[in-house]
Formats: sequence, structure tokens, C-alpha cells
Amino acid sequence: MKVRVIAAVMAVLLAVIGAVLISGYVRAADARALEGTETQEVFVVEDEVRAEMPVEELAEHLRKETLPVSALAKDAVTDLAEFDGRVTAVELRPGEQLLGSRLVTLNSLQEPGRVAVPKGLQEVTIQLSADRVVGGQLKAGNFIGVFASFDQGPGDKPATEMVFHRVLVTSVQGAPVAAETGGEEETTPGAPPIPEGAMLVTLAQDAADAEKTVFAAEFGRIWLSNQPVDAKWNDDGASMEDFFK
Repeated sequence: MKVRVIAAVMAVLLAVIGAVLISGYVRAADARALEGTETQEVFVVEDEVRAEMPVEELAEHLRKETLPVSALAKDAVTDLAEFDGRVTAVELRPGEQLLGSRLVTLNSLQEPGRVAVPKGLQEVTIQLSADRVVGGQLKAGNFIGVFASFDQGPGDKPATEMVFHRVLVTSVQGAPVAAETGGEEETTPGAPPIPEGAMLVTLAQDAADAEKTVFAAEFGRIWLSNQPVDAKWNDDGASMEDFFK
């Protein structure tokens, strides 16, 4: 019995030693083959990668390989840090070199007139007339302030308050349409076209804020302001006793 156990252990050890020796021989052979050849270390896909995977998650699916410069793809990636904030444009297959052309901004994958929803947020759409949407001049990518008005706010009195600030607009539907002019009616040169009808504005918010936005749309009235990065506001948003709790 002991002899069989010892024999089995020896067999395993010999197999491991053999694998190490073969692996070392192969590496040495590869090194000899590359002697005198200009080489570059690049990233190669090790297992399947889905489309739209952030570069920050991509590293665990890659390995580095040293290849002759003559064998490198034109835009093979050698430094992932250069592509921070990007995502994969398509699915990647094992064995292929990682190409810079396949790492793009998430917004570039969106339909025209849309921007990507930040991770962890969701989209909610509200319908407003143009006068409540900065004259209809908002567009995807703008950051806005959200004002809510209620006929009966806290204390049963009419109330208006800015409830959210720096909310990302991901889409605007109902593009402004140039107003028709006729006769001797004058128009201001370079003036933006006048929107016709209601507009649909889609916002990126977390669940709690989206609930309040829907509440304000259902039971009150909403106005939006264009809010550049240096705009000032009175508070940190959402109070009005948290929309009556």
C-alpha cells in the first residue's frame, strides 16, 4: 500500500517537474527566436469580453505578451491608463490584440441627441411646454435645475422651490421648429427657432429623486433651468418638507 502511494506521489512530482521544464524550454526558445528582433509588450484578450465593458473592468480579462513589432496591430494598446473612462465598442474574442480603436467613449455609442446614463442612475421623462424648458433650448448633455410648484404646499399655501440641481439631461424630444413668417412681420436675425407643442425631457436620477420628480409632474408643476457648472443655488435641493413626506 505504502509503495503504491509513494509511486503515485513520485509520478505526480515527475509530471510537475516535466511541465516546468517544458514550459521553461518553450520560454527560452521563444526568447531565442526573438533575439535581435525589436519587440513590444502588448495586451492580448484572454477570455471573452462583452461590449460596453469599462476599461477599469477590462484588465482582469487581458494578459500581456511580448511580440515582434512587425506582428503588432497598428493601434495595439500598450498602456491601459491612456484609455481611462472608455468602454469596449464591440465584443472581444480570446487571442486577439487589444486595439485602441475598440475602446471608445460611452456617449459615442449612443443614438444622436442622447448621452449615456451614469452608472447607478435611471431615466425618467417629463412632458413640458417650451416656456418651462428654457424656451426649448435645452439639449442632451446639459445640466439643469428642477423647480416644483404646488398650489397647496406645506401649510396649505402655494409654494415653489428648487428641488434638484445639476441633473443631467440625457435626451430632449420635440426639437424647436422655426416659426413661419409672412407679410411685413420682422424676425430677429440669429434668434433661435420657436418650439411648437410639448417637449419630452429625459433626466438621469436615482430612484428616490425620480420618485419626487414624478410626484411633482403628477400633482404639481415643473420648471427647468439651464444650470452651468458655476451657477449658484440656495440649498442642496429636495426639501419642501420632502414633498410632503
